[in-house]
Amino acid sequence: MDKVFVSAVIVAAGNSTRMGLEISKQFIDLCGEPVISRTLKAFESSKIIDSVVVVCREADKKEIEKIVAEKGYKKVRALVNGGAERYESVENGIKACDEKTTHFAIHDGARPLISGEDIERVVKSALINNAAALGTPVTDTIKVVNDKDEIISTPVRSTLRAVQTPQVFEKKLYLRALENAVKNNEPVTDDCKLVESLGEKVQIIIGSETNIKLTTRSDIAVAESFLDN
Repeated sequence: MDKVFVSAVIVAAGNSTRMGLEISKQFIDLCGEPVISRTLKAFESSKIIDSVVVVCREADKKEIEKIVAEKGYKKVRALVNGGAERYESVENGIKACDEKTTHFAIHDGARPLISGEDIERVVKSALINNAAALGTPVTDTIKVVNDKDEIISTPVRSTLRAVQTPQVFEKKLYLRALENAVKNNEPVTDDCKLVESLGEKVQIIIGSETNIKLTTRSDIAVAESFLDN
């Protein structure tokens, strides 16, 4: 096996529509520090991460560059523009990764409470299993409905996981999965789905309930409550 080199691809190119704010959610102040700064700090501090690429909107680049410089985040290799779809944004990110990369750790920029411990655990799993993602057990009963919102089935709750990021993949496997998705024009909601479509397995590593994604304004208050505790 080649010497392991893990590149984190931080996807921060969303338009923040559901926040209803004038600023990008990447710059929301969370207890005195911008969201994107907290996210980058976790990967900068992780000994298992070698390099970082940030995928963002063109309009956000200068501010993110300023944060990177002020905080001294030395692992940030490049800032690249996002695409129309998530997988296109990730593709732009991985193209900017170091040639030495053996594994991609793909993470949502709007998950600023990711811990170094969880980053290390999921990456180590991917080094063994080729593909791994953080996830938490589902506590609510989930129903599958039809187009009329009528219940058609109830999955066994113990088999369900709410998937988080980072999602970590061996480089050749992920590139093959991405090529397959583009060829078949498959809708992609997360990066695990790309690999699943190849018939490959993705190992779920139990993550933390605090590793939430900031999507609505109420999520900001929840994140701040976690930081205050």
